Amino acid sequence: MRHRNFRLFFGGQLVSLIGTWMQTVAQAWLVLKLTNSPLMLGVVSAANYLPIMIVALFAGVVVDHVDRRRLIIGAQTMLMLSAFALFTLTYTGLVRVPYVIALAALNGLVSSFDMPGRQAFIVEMVGREDLPNAIALNSMIFNGARTIGPAIAGLLIVLVGVSGCFLLNGLSFLAVIGSLIAMDVPRRTMSGDFGISILKRLGEGFSYVWHHLPSFYLLTLGALTSGFAIQYTVLIPIFARDLLHSGAKGYGFLLGAQGLGAVFGAAVLASTSSEPKYLRRSLIMGGFAMSVSIAIFGLSPWFALSAAAQALNGFGQLQYMAATNTMLQIFVSDELRGRVMSFYTMSFLGLAPIGSLSVGFFGAHLGPRPATLICAAIGLTCAGLLATRMRMIAAAQAARALV
Repeated sequence: MRHRNFRLFFGGQLVSLIGTWMQTVAQAWLVLKLTNSPLMLGVVSAANYLPIMIVALFAGVVVDHVDRRRLIIGAQTMLMLSAFALFTLTYTGLVRVPYVIALAALNGLVSSFDMPGRQAFIVEMVGREDLPNAIALNSMIFNGARTIGPAIAGLLIVLVGVSGCFLLNGLSFLAVIGSLIAMDVPRRTMSGDFGISILKRLGEGFSYVWHHLPSFYLLTLGALTSGFAIQYTVLIPIFARDLLHSGAKGYGFLLGAQGLGAVFGAAVLASTSSEPKYLRRSLIMGGFAMSVSIAIFGLSPWFALSAAAQALNGFGQLQYMAATNTMLQIFVSDELRGRVMSFYTMSFLGLAPIGSLSVGFFGAHLGPRPATLICAAIGLTCAGLLATRMRMIAAAQAARALV
């Protein structure tokens, strides 16, 4: 927090992400109200993630060769306009599911550039020395918003309807755009041969990930975990309404409990030594905690136990994802950082369209509880496989420390 630019980033992102989580809850509740279909919840989620799977890698090349701050400002402006469009459609009563799907796809396309851009921009704000703590605090921002935003959304849906959530989300982007404009960061210039060599530069990113086995395993198992295990979340509205009988407020508080657990996980990670062994411990502990909590949630008949499972899941997800992010950024040089962060984005979001559709399908045909238990089994398998690769990851950390 001694870095002024990061303080600005922290405040602006916190306000904006609270609005984003409000929209996430309101959008899912809107789709459930319009369709009453678990499968359609999966379709909307897939529409949001599908563009990331298609363009994220090319976005990484762009991130490495443009001014990252300007890229993020442009992306945040597009997301703000999308939120205002959804508010207008809902407020006027013109909203239809195809419109929601189209806006979700637009948000996914913009996020394909925004997410790796923000991840790669962190090192420009704080430098390499403070990078592990900055990543942990960045995760705390995201998950602190996940604690507050859904709870507010659950109350607002009851009081004023979903349109109010969309309007507040649009306004919240002004905070992050203003903070980015106020930063004092040297401007990066685009290289002259960018357009000619885009495929070559993309190939350099592929080559690095393919040949650097620790990064390859982190990204592959992260993709399977996030693409399938974590996608049980598309069924949480069904759990809240039909199995736990807690309605929109309960749905908001279930997501808020997940965010609260993640904030605690981020605080633990930020206050822990950045020694390599602690990162490896966070990685494995997070993977198993996340997967066990999914099983508990799928079996729980009580709201309080489900909320506790959500909190444990948030803690585990944070530990797992932040440790993965930190390791990847420590391993890679700055010249490839944007491309590797685009692989990270695709890893954690790229398979989500397939996973969310699969979970929605199994939720509709087998029921939400069996579908959730399938997600838990996938997560436990991936955590076990990752545990078998710890010696290789430890050796890569030791080699990088000598550079």
